[in-house]
Amino acid sequence: MAATKLQAFWNHPAGPKTIHFWAPTFKWGISIANIADFAKPPEKISYPQQVAVACTGLIWSRYSLVITPKNWNLFSVNVAMAGTGLYQLSRKIRQDYLSDEKDAAPQPEA
Repeated sequence: MAATKLQAFWNHPAGPKTIHFWAPTFKWGISIANIADFAKPPEKISYPQQVAVACTGLIWSRYSLVITPKNWNLFSVNVAMAGTGLYQLSRKIRQDYLSDEKDAAPQPEA
């Protein structure tokens, strides 16, 4: 039973014998790096970079379900990319626009 499933995976049109498997597999590195950046202070987050990560994830998630054969590895990595990009953007927006501690000048005491 397991051998049959392994053989089906091996011979799948988006299996490990094709670039359709390896490209999304290595793309996981971007999502992992973005997760590692969760510890980075929000002021160091780049709007253009995170917008690009989020948009890439959203666009390619849709595309991965339209192509034949459906590439679930590509879909999952792009959902992760969109999620991490949107989370990083939310951190940056909260820090830049919603934070009460934003560069408050000390008030002189009377």
